[in-house]
Amino acid sequence: MAQHLALISLLVPDYDAGIAFYVGQMGFDLLEDTDLGGGKRWVRVGPKGAQTAFLLARAVGEQQTAAIGNQGGGRVWLFLQTDDFDRDYAAMRAQAIVFEEDPRHEPYGTVAVFNDAFGNRWDLIEFGK
Repeated sequence: MAQHLALISLLVPDYDAGIAFYVGQMGFDLLEDTDLGGGKRWVRVGPKGAQTAFLLARAVGEQQTAAIGNQGGGRVWLFLQTDDFDRDYAAMRAQAIVFEEDPRHEPYGTVAVFNDAFGNRWDLIEFGK
């Protein structure tokens, strides 16, 4: 039996803001945007060619709204792997993606922490470089 992680739910203040950032700035693909009625949508985005995608979930209520940007408890919890760190780092900076630090070289690869538009902390990482 084959299995893989299909979706990770990511809280956003609204669907269009999520699409604007992840598709417009990050360059992810918009995989699906289906109206479910009652203001709900099934919105999937993902890096080009990725097997795992994000389900953008519009926060509803105080608890979910408070969790926007803090699903990782303040830690880096999302890791965007690249095959060309320098290319993607430059492209992301050109799209006004906010990096917390300059790139650094670790034993496992080249990495830099960035923030998405909603406060989530990510690593841009090229393993083994």
